[in-house]
Amino acid sequence: IACALTPASTIAIFVIPTASSEMVKLIWFALAYIVWDTAYTICDVPAFGIITSMTSNIEERNTILSLKGITAGVGMALTTVLVTVLIGENVGMGYGPVSVIVAVIAMATMLPVCKNCKERNKSIDEEQFTVRKMLKYVISNKYLLIYYVGYIFYSGAQTYNALHMITAYYIYDNSTASLITGTVAALPQLVMALLVPKIIRKMDKTKLFRISAVATILLSFLIIPTRDSFLLFVITFMLRSIPLGVIGVLSFTFTPDCAEYGQYTTGTEAKGITFAIQTFAVKLAGAISGSMGLALLGWFGFKTEFVIDGVKQEVSSFADLEKINAVAQQTAEALDGLWFTYNVVPIFGLVIALVVWHFYKLNDKDVQIMADYNVGRITREEAESKLSRKY
Repeated sequence: IACALTPASTIAIFVIPTASSEMVKLIWFALAYIVWDTAYTICDVPAFGIITSMTSNIEERNTILSLKGITAGVGMALTTVLVTVLIGENVGMGYGPVSVIVAVIAMATMLPVCKNCKERNKSIDEEQFTVRKMLKYVISNKYLLIYYVGYIFYSGAQTYNALHMITAYYIYDNSTASLITGTVAALPQLVMALLVPKIIRKMDKTKLFRISAVATILLSFLIIPTRDSFLLFVITFMLRSIPLGVIGVLSFTFTPDCAEYGQYTTGTEAKGITFAIQTFAVKLAGAISGSMGLALLGWFGFKTEFVIDGVKQEVSSFADLEKINAVAQQTAEALDGLWFTYNVVPIFGLVIALVVWHFYKLNDKDVQIMADYNVGRITREEAESKLSRKY
């Protein structure tokens, strides 16, 4: 279902009729986004949740999820390059045609999963859930809540996600400059994705995750004073990408652990609900980061509409911005606000997240013991005796 619905709804979001009234545009966008959001959920929950149906071995899960992070990173990097080039001022394509290209590629790469992905670790008993049961389970799974509250602060403050090309265009005079930062960020992240499975065999991933978060915060401060030097900006951006890459690889390896913890402590197997919380948190954080980034730009007086000689200019691409010399029409305060929103806001979010994550106490060894009990390999008494602490 998602293979067809996700690409189709993606296109619908980016082909809103420009000649329509503001109300028609809003209604079109709202309906298209609701359909897309539903399709995303239909795809995302089983795409992550199937890991628990492939194996109950925690080390294997971590390795598979790390490999998933690598392939996702490669896919995002290729798409970013393609889209950046096509919608940049040099080519000047609109978002509508580009969305069609991306949608076709997405469908082509989604189809093999439908044919080849197999579940080999199926549960014998499928419990029927009511909304009340689901809410009760989520509330009782404290580590799931702790982790994703922290994640929402961290990812919700990643205002730079929506501002890469805008920052490149307005600060460094070329939107395709974001390709350079994207490339230098992708390379260390790819290397770390390859190394992380080996590192977490010797170090608990929660500890590695926290160390990487602290390193990301410290290196983020080094980026702030590099505005006047694109070379220094690229170098510090690349350095920060190393710990940020580790966070990216590890981010969703905690959800299966929370699912095992939830089943161990409540006796209820609810992996689908657990991964649905992950999907919800990702979408909520994305909504927050995008809207907060744009709201802050508006607060700083950043112009998104341009009037020349009393005529409102229709802008649908960076080529259009170049034609009207949009950079010269922004105030110094607006450009300062763009830099602040791009670089400083994410630091605050990660600091708050790190405080929240301090209360996350699960570790790989204990989760493996819980998983062994959950599949019936060991008794409750054996599990309790092996755990490092009482849960």
